[in-house]
Amino acid sequence: MLSTTRETIRKSAKAIGYPVDVIEKFLRSEAEHTFEIKLGNKTFPAFRVQHNSKLGPYKGGIRFHPGVNIDEVRALATLMTLKTAAAGLPLGGGKGGVAVNVKSLTPQEIETIARQYARKLSNHLGPSIDIPAPDVNTDSRVMDWMVDELEKVTGDNHQATFTGKSIENGGSEGREPATGNGGSLALYEFLRAKKLDGKKLTVALQGFGNVGYYFARSLVNYPNLSLIAVSNSQNSWHNPEGFDIKQLPANITRPEMIPMFGNAKQLSPDNIVKTDSDILVLAALENAITADNVKTVKAKIIVELANGPISEGASEYLASKGVMVIPDILANAGGVIASYLEWRQNLAGKHWSEEEVNRKMGHILSTAIRSAIERAESEKIDLREAAIQLALIRVLGVKVTS
Repeated sequence: MLSTTRETIRKSAKAIGYPVDVIEKFLRSEAEHTFEIKLGNKTFPAFRVQHNSKLGPYKGGIRFHPGVNIDEVRALATLMTLKTAAAGLPLGGGKGGVAVNVKSLTPQEIETIARQYARKLSNHLGPSIDIPAPDVNTDSRVMDWMVDELEKVTGDNHQATFTGKSIENGGSEGREPATGNGGSLALYEFLRAKKLDGKKLTVALQGFGNVGYYFARSLVNYPNLSLIAVSNSQNSWHNPEGFDIKQLPANITRPEMIPMFGNAKQLSPDNIVKTDSDILVLAALENAITADNVKTVKAKIIVELANGPISEGASEYLASKGVMVIPDILANAGGVIASYLEWRQNLAGKHWSEEEVNRKMGHILSTAIRSAIERAESEKIDLREAAIQLALIRVLGVKVTS
């Protein structure tokens, strides 16, 4: 993932005239923190990479997952720099994580790890320095623990140091569904630009965790889009007649309940990529589509709600087949935009309604999508390339030959 990210940036930066030394300097992180978390007689590697702060404080999630390693965190921090810049936010890029399997831990043990993580990084976090947020296997509860621990260490109540907190502890309305809702909004803006927003289209959704669930639920606002397939890590379900989105509960439920919402056929999880649908939404983990399965993809539009779900080689193959990809730095930017709005509320001592948060997020995201589409069309490049070029121009701010 790190090599793919860096090569993608090198190609984009070279295309718009940046010299090699400028590119290589940008690729290097401004700071990296590697340490260990102790839990009884066990230790777990922990990381925080602060990639770039040219536009503002570092911004990026903290994930608890056994696959976390320094190269993954470097890649995700770099992508966050691009994502915040592509969205037009006054923020930089960062990322963090602990290499731990939370499924084998008690809530008390998870709290211990969260508090140790915040304590270890207490000198490197702050509202104007680095603003972490939840990511894989972390949530508002984890952020609340970290806020509390940082207050114990520093003596100050730095609510604005973390986003994705509970509402009771300075969190924002609309934060939980933001990434999923933002994904559907990004898709709609794309379809509207391509004059496809009035056409009936089918959707297959890989991943039915928080992001996938809220994406699915938001489709009720787009009646021309029919959700015909859903998958999680164990199974996929296909219903060519479409799932009844209105039957989804108001709050996220167990993915295994999806067959209740239609006459669905249960299949293995890898079948989701092969689904004969117009649109494929990737809302699971990175590298969901690689050289091994890319030739089975039937969709003509792909939405990257996960970070880096398509490998470089697979991306080139899809482009050669005319598949249009809404890249992760745009498609899943709803989450970081909501985090930015939470940060702004905390700094100002305000609490906005969900309607106001959604309105502000929609304006920021729609503007970002339209800007990228305009550049893609004017430069005759794909949307990923356009978004990356815009992000690089905003961060580097040097004269280019384009």
